[in-house]
Amino acid sequence: MKNSITCLLVLLFCFSFSNGIAQEKFSVNGVTIPRTIDFENQKLQLNGFGSRTKFWTEVYVQALYLTILSEDSKDILDSDTNMGIRLQITSSLVSSQKLSKSLHKGMVKSIGEENLAQFTTQLDLLEKLLNREATVENDAFNLLYSSAEKSILVYKNNKLEGKIPGFDFKKAFFGIWLSNTPVDLELKEALLGKVK
Repeated sequence: MKNSITCLLVLLFCFSFSNGIAQEKFSVNGVTIPRTIDFENQKLQLNGFGSRTKFWTEVYVQALYLTILSEDSKDILDSDTNMGIRLQITSSLVSSQKLSKSLHKGMVKSIGEENLAQFTTQLDLLEKLLNREATVENDAFNLLYSSAEKSILVYKNNKLEGKIPGFDFKKAFFGIWLSNTPVDLELKEALLGKVK
């Protein structure tokens, strides 16, 4: 009898565990995060997710999607494979201008002011794409790197806004969150799947 109860408990545990693993979406602070993103006939997999807080206010929920899951930030930055960042705005305090300014500051922190000049064209284009129309709470941005095009494709609420060329820019841009000097160390750990 004890053996049957033990077997039953093991089966129930395995069933719940596999159910959790098969979960298609996650939710954090009211934001739904899909387990995969379809991009260029491929499924990018959720590597990790977390939220960015500034002055005690959560400004966005972010997720990192990769072709092959990894906890190594350097490998991710150096990888010329399809990958993506998803940002969903969670505060009405975030405007298009504030978002592009924040990303600009993140680039400076990531690569240093002295290295920023080489990305002036791409940063201007990023600002233009982000400022086409007002950004409001719950807007979602998918910033997807295409290894075939060597460009980051900028989607806002699933609508393609434009492309920003350059593998080196991709490394610097993803470095905002994954470099040795990220904008938020706790968020970096979460994106790498190291925070449970």
